[in-house]
Order: sequence, then C-alpha cells, then structure tokens
Amino acid sequence: MNTQSNTYTFVYAAIMVVVVAALLSLAATSLKPLQDKNVEVEKKQSILSSVGIGLDAAEQKNKNTYIEQLYKKHIIKTYIVNSKGEKIKGEAFKVDMKKEMAKPLEKRKLPVFVGQQSDGSKNLILPMRGKGLWGPIWGYVSLQEDYNTIVGANFDHKSETPGLGAEINTERFEQQFVGKQLFDSNNNFVSVSVVKGQDTRNMVHAVDGISGGTITSNGVDAMLEESLGSYVTHFKELQKQ
Repeated sequence: MNTQSNTYTFVYAAIMVVVVAALLSLAATSLKPLQDKNVEVEKKQSILSSVGIGLDAAEQKNKNTYIEQLYKKHIIKTYIVNSKGEKIKGEAFKVDMKKEMAKPLEKRKLPVFVGQQSDGSKNLILPMRGKGLWGPIWGYVSLQEDYNTIVGANFDHKSETPGLGAEINTERFEQQFVGKQLFDSNNNFVSVSVVKGQDTRNMVHAVDGISGGTITSNGVDAMLEESLGSYVTHFKELQKQ
C-alpha cells in the first residue's frame, strides 16, 4: 500500500511540475511582446529626455502612446556611422551599444538620432555605454547644431548604490552637463570630465562628481570620453558643413 501511495505521489508531483512549467512558458511567451514594447518605449523616452522632451510622461493617461507620438514628431532622422564618420547601413534604434562598445573602435556601429525642437532647432542625440561600480551604466547626450555644446544628458544604471552612484540619473547631476563643451578653443576633443572637490560652474569642460560615488563618477567620465570620442570624426565633418 505504501509503495502504491509513493508511486502516486511521485507521478502526481511529476505531472504538476510539467503542467506548471508549461503554464510558465506559455505566460512568458505571451508576455514577451508586451515586455519588448515596454523596453522600446523606455528607450525612446530616454532619447527624448536628453533634449528635454516628454518629461511629463508619467502624468499622462497612456504613457506609451504619448511617448510614441512625441518620438515620431521630434526624432526626424536616424542613421549609423563608423569611426571614420562614414554612414553605414542599418537601423540606429536596433544597435546594441553593449556589443558595440566591446568592439575595437574601427569596427563599431555608432547610432545617431536627430531631434527637432518645437522652434525648429535640431539636436544630435548620441548613446553612451560604460561601467559603474556594480554594473553597466548608460545614457544619451544631445548636442547643439555646433556639434560641440551639450543641450542635455540622460543617464541610467543597473545596480549602482542608492544615494551614491545611483545619483547619476538625478536631475541635479544631469543638469550640470547643459552648456558644457566637448572641444577646446583649438577644436581638439577634450570631452567633459567628472571631477570632485572643485567648483565646476565656470568650467566649460567639467561637472561636479557625486559625493561618495567616486567609482561611478569615474565610470561616467570614462564613458563620456570613450563613447563621445568615437564620434569625433563625424562631429568635425558636420562642423564643416
């Protein structure tokens, strides 16, 4: 009797495991399109945020529709360049910067998004990718039509420390980049440094780092130099036009 009972329990448990696994697999498959859409909308929102558009998305009844409409209206052009500034085939939105930044510079695909403000002015929006203290950091930096002066910046992270490195995606930190410049008076690329212990308000190539977040600040510094530095040839070609 005990043998039959044990067999029944084993068979029942095995069937339940199979059924639950099948249901979970079905749920994951069914939800994937929605998850992918949410990731797409979040990316579009980050691109728009770097030029100060869509900042009120959280207040909208249908956030996703709102962001989609703004993206369609304000992102008027996208393309990909290589490190030589040459345009290459591909869809900018689908470029995986994690994979690209792991490649040698000469083999990278570099996405470019062109945004247009309500007043008709245009901005170049560029993706960033780097490493923080505990994981990846990323974001977007937008430039004026001089391809030198920063209009805005949007940063995010996977697992930086709350109250410390995680402060890179706060308005206080991001707003410091507005008006900073990538090139010096001789048109040499110098990027924008993230420094500590200095008053950077009158420094055109530096912003104040995060107190207690030295490694993350250094990560943002390195990310800006490497990511933006990849586009230097393209910037200079645009400046000539």
